[in-house]
Amino acid sequence: MTIDERQNELIAQFQLLDGDMEMTLHYVMELGQSLPAFSEEKRLEENIVKGCQSKVWLTAEMKDGKMHLEADSNTAITKGLVAMLLHVVNNQSPTDVLEAKLFFPERIGMSRFIGTQRSNGFAAMIKQIQYYALALNQKTNV
Repeated sequence: MTIDERQNELIAQFQLLDGDMEMTLHYVMELGQSLPAFSEEKRLEENIVKGCQSKVWLTAEMKDGKMHLEADSNTAITKGLVAMLLHVVNNQSPTDVLEAKLFFPERIGMSRFIGTQRSNGFAAMIKQIQYYALALNQKTNV
């Protein structure tokens, strides 16, 4: 699946919630629970996303020419937000990640259910993923 196809899939899932704020937040937290376990060895200061009020750990490595991301957070909603990002961009090429236009946050009305602090943190997560994509892209083109 392409990044756009994954975004459209996520949008369709949120449309089923019909704008119900409580159900939406519950679903976001449920998405966070679907993240694979994040090992204690990776809970390092260097893996913390700067700019997030909550703690968010994010790692990236290349596997078979694709970016493999792992993440976790110490809060349920933030963990759900990072899970949505990983759903969209994980196991894609670094180039595809760098070229992606992320439209799902606007289309699911994310600004309605997360505040300014979490919006800033979400932007920091995107920036970190793009930084990893750039670094991995450089490494594979050397």
